[in-house]
Amino acid sequence: MSSAHRFDRGHTDDLMSFLAASPSPYHAVANTAERLEKAGFRQVAETDAWDGTTGGKYVTRGGAIIAWYVPEGATPATPFRIVGAHTDSPNLRVKPLPDTGAAGWRQVAVELYGGTLLNTWLDRDLGLSGRVSLRDGSHRLVNVDRPLLRVPQLAIHLDRGVNQDGLKLDKQRHMTPIWGLGEPREGDLIRFVAQEAGLAAEDVTGWDLMVHSVEPPAYLGRDQELLAGPRMDNLLSVHAGTAALIAAVGSEGLPCIPVLAAFDHEENGSQSDTGAEGPLLGNVLERSVFARGGTYEDKARAFAGTICLSSDTGHAVHPNYSERHEPGHHPVPNGGPILKVNVNQRYATDGSGRAVFAAACERAGVPWQHFVSNNSMPCGTTIGPITAARHGIATVDIGVACLSMHSARELCGADDPFLLAAALTAFLEG
Repeated sequence: MSSAHRFDRGHTDDLMSFLAASPSPYHAVANTAERLEKAGFRQVAETDAWDGTTGGKYVTRGGAIIAWYVPEGATPATPFRIVGAHTDSPNLRVKPLPDTGAAGWRQVAVELYGGTLLNTWLDRDLGLSGRVSLRDGSHRLVNVDRPLLRVPQLAIHLDRGVNQDGLKLDKQRHMTPIWGLGEPREGDLIRFVAQEAGLAAEDVTGWDLMVHSVEPPAYLGRDQELLAGPRMDNLLSVHAGTAALIAAVGSEGLPCIPVLAAFDHEENGSQSDTGAEGPLLGNVLERSVFARGGTYEDKARAFAGTICLSSDTGHAVHPNYSERHEPGHHPVPNGGPILKVNVNQRYATDGSGRAVFAAACERAGVPWQHFVSNNSMPCGTTIGPITAARHGIATVDIGVACLSMHSARELCGADDPFLLAAALTAFLEG
């Protein structure tokens, strides 16, 4: 076990439990809300009038959750400190007419969600999760967390050149999971899902379902210094942000209002009512100001003093592909959280943001690293630039360095989740 850092196995153990219990964004929101409730937060409905009382509150909408804590003495112009993250991960999602098949196999029609690393879903035992919508307008979570589906790869005997020429997957033809034998029957999958959820099939009128790997998270390596698991992009940050918010509210004399904003749909552009491109965060922050008796001027003052840390996973240097990385910036596992920089604003970090992040890490006593993309490689992006542009909020992009990003199973240092949470706590405490 690494002795160089303040490794808290309890935090990483808890992250593993959170990952396993959150196979879909809807489960991640429910599990986050449950943790907040235990810490004294209370849910408020968007359709209700809000009051200006102090304490912790949160709003949920689909796969998104916004939580905030109003400390004693907060004024309408008190600025916010926001940790931003996202609940969704690339995967395979069930189509509206899911029952299909060929050659005596029953299959499930799926659509590819986000930048899915296709080959990582092959020959893997898959469960089914998400939510179903009922005739009365309510929703029910579903989690079939056992081997149910599988996307079988073609045997090498029928694709002799695969190891020489590379695996070539047709997104439409080759990624359809099997789940049994026989002829497909219309409505079969939803009847099965309804039964699993204890519902009548005729009451299910809509669904948002997806597949997930049923292999649990695990420590890896001789000294167990690594963590392998699903959906760490970006439930690792959701978990760390939740832990940081709960820890920060116990601090005396908070000079700001700490906020957790976990959005859906980051992996496909954030353009939805639950994505960072939508109005949800702005509405929540504005209503919080107005509920405390604030004016438009107070809201403008609060936003001008607000800072957001957009926390998402980034790339650790890959030992087998080091030429793909920027040679002067090599983030490594267990080196602490990374500060992401891109002068073309694919990340929102600037020099002022660097100073804010460095100060938080210094207060927390954790190391940190830089990430910059190789100039010859396109740079990814996050909710950071979206948040900065949409709300006029100073934003800094950070995260944890990992390998196999967008795989069905990713890899990071086992120290880093705790180190990230410690830095986020120091940031939220102002």
